[in-house]
Amino acid sequence: MLLQGFMLKKYRLPIITVFAVLFIDQCIKLYIKANYPIGEVHRFFDWCRITFTENPGMAWGLEFGGDYGKLALSLFRVAAVIAGAFYIKKIVNEGEHKGFIICVSLIFAGALGNILDSAFYGLLFGESTEYSVAQFMPGEGGYAGFLQGHVVDMFYFPMYEGNFPEWFPIWGGEHFEFFNAIFNFADMAISFGVGIILVFQTFFFKPKTNSEESQVTEEEQSTN
Repeated sequence: MLLQGFMLKKYRLPIITVFAVLFIDQCIKLYIKANYPIGEVHRFFDWCRITFTENPGMAWGLEFGGDYGKLALSLFRVAAVIAGAFYIKKIVNEGEHKGFIICVSLIFAGALGNILDSAFYGLLFGESTEYSVAQFMPGEGGYAGFLQGHVVDMFYFPMYEGNFPEWFPIWGGEHFEFFNAIFNFADMAISFGVGIILVFQTFFFKPKTNSEESQVTEEEQSTN
């Protein structure tokens, strides 16, 4: 019991981070999926909208290679999440900076949140369309098989909309939107985790002092 309590305390930071992200992400997705048809849900401003869409491919509204690409991507995500769990265990045991542990946990939780969509939403829900809300557990079965479901996206921030100048190479005169990706809370967690690591990498990865190294060694010995 004491060992279990110590282990739970030791991994408390990544556990809380992962469960918090998953809870918020899935609550938002389930609410949107179960209550709205495909399309705009709410417009706060022209540059700030909730727009329900389903992404069959990668993060940030990107797509990847049809059904086989979708399956390959889902399997890659599963493998990445398994590897991520072992990596979190490793950096906790090595006494890495808490900020770095939180960032890695955010990335892990975001990837896991999108896996849950592709793994289970196709089994649990009927198809969402522009004219109808998805039915939960329909009698005829869900709209897709295991790991073939779509990821629910909803955040849309087109901060600027206009046309390229006529003299602009290749796209001259064409319409464009600045930041036209539609994404979800899991994508935000991944991007935030990666961004913070890039900005603070010199702070996170600075050499450990002798006292810090000895403390990590003592903790590792106590768990063995």
